[in-house]
Amino acid sequence: MLTSVTAAKLGIALSVIVLVGTSWISGRQVLSGERIADSTKVAKLKVLPGFKAEHLYSPSNNNQGSWVAMTFDDKGRMITSDQYGSLYRLELPVVGSGVQSPRVEKLKISMSPPSAANPTKPRVGMGYAQGLLWAFNSLYVMVNHRIDSTFTKGSGLYRLQDTDGDDQLDKITLLKELNGEGEHGPHSVVLSPDKQSIYVMCGNFTDLPKMDAYRLPPVWKEDNLFPAIKDPRGHAIDRMAPGGWIAKIDPEGKNWELVGGGFRNTFDFAFNDAGDIFGYDSDMEWDFGLPWYKPTRICHITSGADFGWRTSATNWSPSFADCLPATLNMGQGSPTGVFAGHGARFPQKFQKAIYAFDWSFGIMYAVHLQPQGASYKATAQEFISGSPLPLTDGVVGPDGAMYFLTGGRRLESDLYRVTYAGAEATTPDTKAPVLTAEHQLRTRLEQYHGAPKAGAISAAWPYLNHPDRFVRYAARVAVEHQPVAEWQEKALTETDPQRLTYALIALAHHGEATLKSRMLASLLNVKLNALTEQQQADVLRAIELVFTRMGLPEGADRAKAIAVLSPRYPAGSAMLNRAYSKLLISLEAPGAVDKTLKMLALNNEDNGPVGGETVTASSDLILRNPQYGLDIAKMLAKVPPAQQTYYATMLSSAKTGWTPQLRNQYFAWFAKAFGYQGGNSYVGYVDKARKLALANVPKEQFEQYNKLSGADLLTKSGNDIATDYSPKGPYRNWKLENAVAVVDSGLIARNFETGKKLYSAVLCSRCHSMGGQGGDIGPDLTQLGTRFSNKDMLEAIISPDKTISDQYASSIFTLKNGQSVLGRLINEDKANYFISQNPFASDQLRKVAKKDVVSRKYSPSSIMLPGLINSLNAEELKDLVAYLKSGGNQANEVYKPTDSGKGK
Repeated sequence: MLTSVTAAKLGIALSVIVLVGTSWISGRQVLSGERIADSTKVAKLKVLPGFKAEHLYSPSNNNQGSWVAMTFDDKGRMITSDQYGSLYRLELPVVGSGVQSPRVEKLKISMSPPSAANPTKPRVGMGYAQGLLWAFNSLYVMVNHRIDSTFTKGSGLYRLQDTDGDDQLDKITLLKELNGEGEHGPHSVVLSPDKQSIYVMCGNFTDLPKMDAYRLPPVWKEDNLFPAIKDPRGHAIDRMAPGGWIAKIDPEGKNWELVGGGFRNTFDFAFNDAGDIFGYDSDMEWDFGLPWYKPTRICHITSGADFGWRTSATNWSPSFADCLPATLNMGQGSPTGVFAGHGARFPQKFQKAIYAFDWSFGIMYAVHLQPQGASYKATAQEFISGSPLPLTDGVVGPDGAMYFLTGGRRLESDLYRVTYAGAEATTPDTKAPVLTAEHQLRTRLEQYHGAPKAGAISAAWPYLNHPDRFVRYAARVAVEHQPVAEWQEKALTETDPQRLTYALIALAHHGEATLKSRMLASLLNVKLNALTEQQQADVLRAIELVFTRMGLPEGADRAKAIAVLSPRYPAGSAMLNRAYSKLLISLEAPGAVDKTLKMLALNNEDNGPVGGETVTASSDLILRNPQYGLDIAKMLAKVPPAQQTYYATMLSSAKTGWTPQLRNQYFAWFAKAFGYQGGNSYVGYVDKARKLALANVPKEQFEQYNKLSGADLLTKSGNDIATDYSPKGPYRNWKLENAVAVVDSGLIARNFETGKKLYSAVLCSRCHSMGGQGGDIGPDLTQLGTRFSNKDMLEAIISPDKTISDQYASSIFTLKNGQSVLGRLINEDKANYFISQNPFASDQLRKVAKKDVVSRKYSPSSIMLPGLINSLNAEELKDLVAYLKSGGNQANEVYKPTDSGKGK
């Protein structure tokens, strides 16, 4: 603790320093209490063997906000930004010097006086950055902000320069104003590998400004025959293609070239040693359990790439021929920082890695890329993880160490450094990357992206049927940049089925609607039996694009389409059945409703997790973040059958082909579907599909089918399941001392029925038994009130990690591949561990081979999630604690009426 004299001297010193315009906030001796805090912060980290993590600084402890972006200047100093405040410059302690803390300077760039609206609050000269880059003797700042009295600069890319050589940035130039802010607004800024240009990334709430050039042809549309159901909770309902985007600019910001789009919210990206771009795109967690859900994913962003984000239910499948697939599906999470390991004094494997941050679950992944054709295959391992560890940004410093930040959303913020102290060599890998023939071919084709160029058609056309998907994609985009008149007839008369498919996808994007009959005839004449499953899906996608761009066929064209497609449905795979059901229901083909309902009843096509296999299973995330883990646990206990949901939603647009029996079968499905648990929007989406379908029934039958389909199960909004009791709240983050004070104020004449309902509403009954009823993965609570005080009970609820019985503890199993599995060991045999990861579905066991396990230890995190009582108000908290103390016995004294006979 500082003495009053010391504090006074420090205050005087700071005052003097502020007057001369440079605010040095650190550079002092670290106090013993801070060393203990540093040790605690490092102790929570799980770091790979051989690596060492140090805690360097806590900006939130010094009233400097929550840092989310970082870069190094040309003098080796770190520059950072508070998400909602200023920029800072740090002189970092030398690795191994023993110095504990950096010297921190608040940058006062064109600082304005306090505003009239906030006379005591100084204005920010520059900050609110989600991207920083030092290049071309300048600091590039990607501001993410709506103009207000505190900071008068809005979202956009700014260039800051020192014009008088005093080592202070005094000139601010707005390079491009951007319309968008928030967590899906403007994001990162990265220098190109040749150090001649800059790339910028923006989320899907940032409007695409007019570009000087477009590698992704600007003809994008939603292009999905699936019912265009918007998010029932209103998220991104007005955000259309191309969604999030990445652009290349010159140092002066004069020329902007769109590189790619179709992202949901890629926050950051990096170049690998071959100069290829990799971004980490986000999932829409509210859509979990729905057929259009896609997990967070690592994307290889090539020239003209579209990764298929479309709003709500129109989100594209990665199988669509006109978009690119992910390199690696990561799982649920919130992607933030991405950077390459170039320059790190690490073993060469980690020098070559791309590092990807998950903010929600506190995992830094090392993504290892292996060339495969024109793109890559990849694996990922946990490089660092912790709970909580809200990772924001990271970079390799000029000293060869890795630096990373935590914070964001005004959370506690920290700066860490990672070095390698193991036995492996850390010699820099100076070998040029080996490029595959397909990689070289793709980059040659990409030279024809952006503008018409002589020889493009003859160069690209032969590769429209190349076995490599990235080569085919690059060839199609090259064709699309050339005048349509040069290749229209060539497309219509192409005989190779795969070249025809990709050529007609291009023509659907650029051709006139008068070509519809010829295009459809060519596609329907393709001999599908001779093609692979993916090639057949590509043909069906091309047909869908003709429908979406040029209108559904009529007359003879419609009849031929039905005649060709209907006999092939149902097909042999879930992917093909989705495509056939979509096309045939849109065509109102005879028998389409009957066939689709039969598929709906089979429920034999769902394979693996929604969105595909992932690096980290959803069940592994439950115990990593209490806030999100509870939702994941509930979802995984009752995951909806995604393929069924697809069929049911597609059928909501079917107006013909119904019989009373078919309608009874169909509408009964909805009532069953409401029993599953998906993301926050799951119930609302199903209800919207239900209401679309009800609009197609005769008016006199509306009430019959409305009731049959589960209307009575829903709240008025249709977004939630109606329950017997929902906490009235309002929500509050209960602290132990506040909760104890409320409960100790008196548990007299409490309401037994309310307490019983709350016991279920806050999920106690899912894990604990009382009076012989309930779950069995936590202690029996029947005798709780006879053994524990109010404080003991509340502490166990609010801080379940404080004391964990071995009987109910979870374990961390570290695997050879660098991943970890968290859960409760239920059983084991000679070869395997059987682990329960979901407290709400304890019978769902994950089998882990013992040969794959490196170590096993108890987890410091309880399988009971904290915050379960935060939805309760004070009176509800009293009723819950009274119920717990009573052991479910209504005769307990806490329910005895007061002398006046007035109970609650």
